[in-house]
Amino acid sequence: MGFFIRDLHNHIVALQKKQCVEHTNKKPFTVFRGQGLSKDDFDRLVKTQGGLISFNNFLSTSTKQQVSLNFARRATATSDLVGILFDIKIDPSIPSTPFANVHDVSYFKGEEEILFSMNSIFRIGPMKQLDGNNRLWQVNLILTGDNDQDLHMLTEQMRKEIHPDKKGWDRLGHLLIKLGQFNKAEEVYDILLEQTTIDLEKASINHMLGMVKHGQGEYKDAITYYKRSIKIEEKMLSPTHANFVASYNGIGLVYAKIGDYSNALSYHQKALEINQKALPPSHSHLAMPYNNIGMVYHKMGDYSNALSYYQKALEINQKALPSNHPDLALSYTNI
Repeated sequence: MGFFIRDLHNHIVALQKKQCVEHTNKKPFTVFRGQGLSKDDFDRLVKTQGGLISFNNFLSTSTKQQVSLNFARRATATSDLVGILFDIKIDPSIPSTPFANVHDVSYFKGEEEILFSMNSIFRIGPMKQLDGNNRLWQVNLILTGDNDQDLHMLTEQMRKEIHPDKKGWDRLGHLLIKLGQFNKAEEVYDILLEQTTIDLEKASINHMLGMVKHGQGEYKDAITYYKRSIKIEEKMLSPTHANFVASYNGIGLVYAKIGDYSNALSYHQKALEINQKALPPSHSHLAMPYNNIGMVYHKMGDYSNALSYYQKALEINQKALPSNHPDLALSYTNI
């Protein structure tokens, strides 16, 4: 699959270069895409108007509006979908995600297809209802350039969050967990645990295995690994050391998952107390325990306390993160 993706991307890049040579007139133009979105996804799209949207697959569009509109209308035949006609403005003079006209190599000659490579990012513009149908909408998008300031800020923030301090297999394990590849991550950390003789590394690896087990739904094992990590660290670190925060949060999340809200609150409070002592009041890491405590109160039906903690998390994230960071969307959704 990786070979196919890389080959298709390279083909798009090659076509784009060829077409740029053949057509030196780089005027802006419009392409269209018709598809269905779930009602929840459409609501999220509406709420992020003015922000950015990423398509994480290859994006097929057409220069023919009617072709795309037909796809959008077809989606409304399914009761739980909203038909969307994306009206996409492209300025080929601005460096961006590779795209190319694939009419000459496409099986569907009549669609006049423009194909974008993976991870194309667009800014969400105005939206309007079509045909008086509240389940058929036009959404205007603008392809962002590589020099878009909001995109740059978001990219830099996300780079910081992909564990740049980790190396080798440890970093691979973090990335596998982030991608939801828990079985592969477990293999990595089992090997690392066998190889290391350093106690603090053992503590860190046990913590990561706790995250893996949580992701696999093996909650008792997750708690066991987290507590092993804490037990090792207790012999070597101050009780208020920041290393404890991650495991306390992890245990709290597991207890919340299995409905043990009393223990969940206890561990999240421990994490919060350490962070409050160790970090400035607007540090982004403080937002996590506030959010987690809010989540527990939410599950308990204590909505007043839940709202209070969610709002504290939001206030911190608003100060610490770019305005288009996904964690802000999470806070808004929770509230």
